[in-house]
This record gives sequence, C-alpha cells and structure tokens, in this order.
Amino acid sequence: MIEQVFPAGLAAWFAQDAAAPAVLLDVREPWERQTASVRPEGFALVAIPMNEIPARLAELDAGQRIACLCHHGARSQRVAMFLAQNGFDAVANVSGGIDAWAMQHDATVPRY
Repeated sequence: MIEQVFPAGLAAWFAQDAAAPAVLLDVREPWERQTASVRPEGFALVAIPMNEIPARLAELDAGQRIACLCHHGARSQRVAMFLAQNGFDAVANVSGGIDAWAMQHDATVPRY
C-alpha cells in the first residue's frame, strides 16, 4: 500500500528519516510544469514524465524518500506503485497533486 501524503504534511513525511535525501518526483509533462510548479523547500525537485520513468529509473536512488506528484494524484500513484515494485521502500503519493498543493499549501501556484 502506497502512503498518501497531503501537501501540508509533506515536510513531516520527509522528516521521518532525516538521513535519507528527500525528493519530490514530479511526473507531469513539461507543459504542465511550465503552467504550475512547486518551489523546492527542504527537498530536491526531480522532473521525469510518467512515461519516461521505466527508462530513467537509474536516475533515482532507492535510498531516497520519494514523494510522487502529478496534477490530481492518479499518475503519481501509479508511479509510486511502480517504484515500490522496483525496490524503493520510502515512497509516497502526494494526494490531490499540484491542484491540492495550490489549494492547501501555496496559493501562488496556478491551478489548471
């Protein structure tokens, strides 16, 4: 089961293991990231579109805490499940995606 983390709880989820690097994996398409994006605050922001994840899996470290983000949470949930099936232990889905991020965490992020 993939842990669901709301944007407001992301910092606390990352802090559960302060020794592990914190990564927010944005799996949206480039045009979506140009429309609305997050500012990294205490985590690294890595952007790999969902369809490129299998080919670019080596760019991610299974020792990192990775929270996956998309528009509403469906694509990122699939990516989180894929990562978990491929040996990534500390994986979560950002529930509600960038849309929830804009509504709950940072109102300066545009909604689309």
